Amino acid sequence: MIAENIKAILEEIHPAKLIVVTKKRNDGELREVYRSGQRAFGENKVQEIVAKRDRLPEDIEWHFIGHLQRNKVKFIAPFVVLIHSVDSLKLAKEINKEAMKAGRRIPVLLQVYIAREETKFGFSESELMQYCAEGAFDELRHIEIRGLMGMASNVADTEQIRTEFCRLNELFEALKPSFGNSFTERSMGMSSDYPTAIECGSTMVRIGSRVFD
Repeated sequence: MIAENIKAILEEIHPAKLIVVTKKRNDGELREVYRSGQRAFGENKVQEIVAKRDRLPEDIEWHFIGHLQRNKVKFIAPFVVLIHSVDSLKLAKEINKEAMKAGRRIPVLLQVYIAREETKFGFSESELMQYCAEGAFDELRHIEIRGLMGMASNVADTEQIRTEFCRLNELFEALKPSFGNSFTERSMGMSSDYPTAIECGSTMVRIGSRVFD
């Protein structure tokens, strides 16, 4: 069933990339995902991503997709493939510091607050535009800013969700000249809203329940 679900999702989202969300999933389920050929896994918690990485096949690409506390960056800096949830300049600086210690350059996405909810994290549009104008990210040589991430409001109104995702895509286009050719990714869309995200230009979707249920 899992392999069939993944195949169907990949056909729907092509050419966007599927990140399978591993939150609350056991090793047996994740090994079944792996046997389907899927390699990009996304985890919300630092403790879980470290533990699962130790137990599961080495060639899995681990994406961190949850809210990241600065004091926990050091635990994932040596191996994480992409951090989707850089929601402050302070966090970007901490990742840069830990990446330097790990001897690598860590790819990241800047999380933008696009929802009409107070529970979401992220830069505001104006804040991000100001930081780019000031060159606030220019000295962070050990991170590579690959694009933006955003979560739409948790509502049934598809038009509101579409407006939020399309606004993130517009912001991506506005910021692209500031970051150059490596700035290519828009991580938006989850199990409940990924078709709309794809319509609005998403290049990565983060899907859990749709894969396993």
